[in-house]
Amino acid sequence: MTNEERAEKAANLKATGACNCCQAVLKVFADELKADETTLMQIGSGFAAGMGGMEGTCGAAVGAVMVAGMLKEGNGTPRFSRTILNNFKEKSGALTCKELKGVATGKVLCDCPDCVRNAVNSLFESI
Repeated sequence: MTNEERAEKAANLKATGACNCCQAVLKVFADELKADETTLMQIGSGFAAGMGGMEGTCGAAVGAVMVAGMLKEGNGTPRFSRTILNNFKEKSGALTCKELKGVATGKVLCDCPDCVRNAVNSLFESI
């Protein structure tokens, strides 16, 4: 699967309600990771709406960092994480779900399917 196909598949999983943002990113890498889809869905289940609905870090960005850690077997993950998050913020406009959804401002910076797409693309650009 190409990078673009993964990003589009992840965005579609979120847009159709099949996954939360974190799960969508994790699920499209199931073929590359040492974990089955069910396990990945369970791992990502608590990261909806900015980690447990608390409007924190976007779950899609969290998922991208998780995938990087698994793909790199933990080697250099903090460096990759920083790059992923910087790329994601540049593409999406913010890192927190609250800001991305414009909770305080009423201005949506990036909708969820685009955040998922941006997270997958940020991951590819960072590792």
